[in-house]
Amino acid sequence: MSRKKFSVTLAVILVVASIKAEPAMWVIKDADSTIYLIGTMHLLKHDTEWNAEKVKKTVHESTELWLEVADFDDQSALVGLVTKLGMDAEHPLSSKLNDQQKQKLAKIAGAFGMPSATLEPTRPWMAAVLLAEMQFLKAGYDPKAGVERMLKAQAVAEGDKIQGFETAEEQLHMLADMPEADQVAFLATMLDDLEKGMDLVEELARAWINGDTDTIARLADDEIKREAPRVYEKLIVQRNIAWSEKIAGMLKGSGVQQIAVGAAHLVGPDSVQAQLAKRGIKIERY
Repeated sequence: MSRKKFSVTLAVILVVASIKAEPAMWVIKDADSTIYLIGTMHLLKHDTEWNAEKVKKTVHESTELWLEVADFDDQSALVGLVTKLGMDAEHPLSSKLNDQQKQKLAKIAGAFGMPSATLEPTRPWMAAVLLAEMQFLKAGYDPKAGVERMLKAQAVAEGDKIQGFETAEEQLHMLADMPEADQVAFLATMLDDLEKGMDLVEELARAWINGDTDTIARLADDEIKREAPRVYEKLIVQRNIAWSEKIAGMLKGSGVQQIAVGAAHLVGPDSVQAQLAKRGIKIERY
């Protein structure tokens, strides 16, 4: 199994269909600073046309690009950590699930041609990530075509500084350090989504293409907030608060920055924008 794509969270597994899209963006300005925010899709089809002129404009204007993780392509050092944090051979996955969850797991794993026994040594968080990744890869979506990689390539070409709000190791720990009950809730929510097949993905895709932030919030955030509130608090709310603190610090300096984070972090009442508003920072749709 691939161990190269573990810097993911439930809230940001959003993909888009093979049509032209113009993602929702926001801007913050003061006397000597401009900060652009864009919601990203971590997995795309290679022929998706999303890189609108306004995106190119903001990348060209900015001298720094801020991503959730700047070193997402440098995962080799994490292989041992992934194994350590993601495997639990002494306590089989099935022993942590109820009968309904075990049935769903077997059904979904079987749809990928994988015996559910293959997942027995994995911890719940890792099983959730692996199954989600398998569904999207099977459908033709590829992290190599994701928004972050495209933006990073453009920023590198222009000599911009690349920054990360978090490290890949920190993101792994966010999932692995959750209490087991929360990991099971995370997996259960993922199984529910995977059971719906690609219909949910397509609806999210349309919402992203249309800049429909209300629908993205409903589909990407509301279910986990309802079904696994502690997971939502850790993976969405706490990170949004932390990122808003860093953005507030950026505004004390000067220049133009581009921020690109998962689209689900920029929607709903707990969004990065909402956290910034609590600090008295004005942000507008761009």
